[in-house]
Amino acid sequence: MSAGADSAPNGSDGEGRSDPGDSYRDNQQRLDQGLAFMGRVGGDVNVIIGTPLDEDVADNILKPRLREGPYPADDVHDRLRGFVEPPTYAHCRKVLDSHILLLRAHSGTGASTAAFALLEDRYGADGITGLDSSEDLSRWCPKEERGYLLQGLSPVAAASLSEVPLTALAARLRQARAFLVVTVRADTALPNDAMPWQVLHSPPAPGEVAAKRLTAMSESGELTTAQKTDALGHLASADFTNFLNGHLLPRDGVEVAKGLRDLVVTGKSAAAVLDELKSGSLEEARRALAESSHRADRLSLMAAIALLPGQDRTVIEEFSTALRPHLDQRGGPTGGVAGHPEHTSAHGRPLTEEAPTRRDVLGPAFEDRLAAVGAHPLPLYFGAQRYPVQPIAFSGRHRSEALLRCLWLDYEGMAGLLWSALDEIPHRSGIELAAGQEIGKVLAHATGSGTLRQLHPFAASDKRWRRRLVAYALGEVVQHPALTSAVRHQLRLWSQAGLVPLRCTVAETCAGSYGLARPAHALKLLDTVLDKTGTPLESNLRSAVSFALSTLLSEDTNRALVLDHVREWQSANSGTQRHAMAVHIVESMSLTAFPLPGALSVCRLRLVDLLTGHPERALGIVIAALNDPATHEAMASGLSSVENEPGLSHQADFPRFLTALSSAARDHRGVLRFILRRHRVRAASSTQGFAS
Repeated sequence: MSAGADSAPNGSDGEGRSDPGDSYRDNQQRLDQGLAFMGRVGGDVNVIIGTPLDEDVADNILKPRLREGPYPADDVHDRLRGFVEPPTYAHCRKVLDSHILLLRAHSGTGASTAAFALLEDRYGADGITGLDSSEDLSRWCPKEERGYLLQGLSPVAAASLSEVPLTALAARLRQARAFLVVTVRADTALPNDAMPWQVLHSPPAPGEVAAKRLTAMSESGELTTAQKTDALGHLASADFTNFLNGHLLPRDGVEVAKGLRDLVVTGKSAAAVLDELKSGSLEEARRALAESSHRADRLSLMAAIALLPGQDRTVIEEFSTALRPHLDQRGGPTGGVAGHPEHTSAHGRPLTEEAPTRRDVLGPAFEDRLAAVGAHPLPLYFGAQRYPVQPIAFSGRHRSEALLRCLWLDYEGMAGLLWSALDEIPHRSGIELAAGQEIGKVLAHATGSGTLRQLHPFAASDKRWRRRLVAYALGEVVQHPALTSAVRHQLRLWSQAGLVPLRCTVAETCAGSYGLARPAHALKLLDTVLDKTGTPLESNLRSAVSFALSTLLSEDTNRALVLDHVREWQSANSGTQRHAMAVHIVESMSLTAFPLPGALSVCRLRLVDLLTGHPERALGIVIAALNDPATHEAMASGLSSVENEPGLSHQADFPRFLTALSSAARDHRGVLRFILRRHRVRAASSTQGFAS
């Protein structure tokens, strides 16, 4: 409450009420955080503490498919589910005996899966580490006895792999008892003398992939033995055999297996399954768009379903409504109008001059509009907000992805219209995840230097959901090795920007698959994001960096890296954003947990967790915190809490830690202050105990 609040409101207007201007003119408060009331409050007060309603965004953490570091064992198991050895597999094993395999392959032929299988065969599912696609292998040296995988070797790095550096690399691998598999695009040039280490990958037959995947479904309980037998029978039929004869990639076999699973489980017809498989092609997408090119109502609906898959029907309708006027304007005076309901009779016949011109003010029902574009509503479910959700989806597998890719890349100006409509619709939680992933998939096929620049308006937005959308999009783009350097360059530029939202976007990107795939690089980006002096650490930037750090901390292999960076930030000069971030982390961890309860978080780190899991690094962080006036009291309180709670003290082996801390007291004034104060408190407690 402010000064003067206790004084009675004696001054009044003509009706006996005090003049609010007189009461509050000199009675103002400014708060960075928290809640303030002025005057008297009567009745109920509802207070929502947290992010604003339009900031209720999706914070799903998507696991990366491509990593620079150890691959989790369960990830490797999932990749090898239903694996079929390709025709060149035996030759690959023989070449890998030299400790290096350069696996040349065309896109989508399953070379990466074969590489995982080769390394898993030698080291197990938990023995594979990913390397940076731009790694200079002529200078790289393995650190452990395990399998290493580099996917998508860059043309520059490939040109350096002649016989001499490869021979030296093989010797280093042999000494470390390690093996290396490198996947190389078939059109990437390699030196001629690298031939002994090369194998041109041949994909397995898609029919074999489908059969193996159905067997795996049966083993996991997805299908009964009878259902598996039925599905394999359909797979051998002429219809599915003919389809696979024209679709020769392993993923085609996987999609056929999924379709056959639906056939035997739900009773869907074979013809319907085949239609769904065919509708996901780019050719089918171009045909569907051409057929609806004169119908703004249909095109806007198709774009909405493609850009926002799985969203509720209200979200689809909102986006379609926002996009339709833009499409109408593209068509000129008559464009986008021809074929609308008002130009046809109720029976679909064109209206003539003699026919009565009655205007249809309703238009077609939503379900009819969906059927016209080959989509349908999915069953209702209750979302996290406890209201019913009815997702909308196209009937065909991958049709959504193919349609959006064609719309975005093949038609002039359409990408800009989709961005405009996305900017205009009211925010609904989840659209940033759906749209971000789909836009990322499209941008992975785009070309030119402006590919990632179109993300800038959303990346620089004050609204977090737009920045989160960009983070999801970049997380999807970077799954393609050829685009890794482009994404890194863009994030590096944004991390150095003076505009705070751009730096928040970088942190948001690190709080996801990008950060989990490249933890060391993500921490370097966060270091640059905080490289500002003389300006306070903005709350939105602090929240974004905290969220990124908590995401990295969710995987045990990253904890040492994160803690080392926290220690570096502690040693930064007071007044820098790095030091301010370290103060926030230490205070939160000491008093409750980092990130603070209620803040965005994937996992939380307490002081006792630090002492238990990383005692050596904990010692350095604790010493620095006790020496810093900004964190001394919080750390002292946290240490006392751990010591005074028997369970926590035992968990952290606190007596041993205290001994190590006491040994450092002579050289650190803050530590000495804590030790002496602890001694005085305990001595006073003992004296009081004897006196009683």
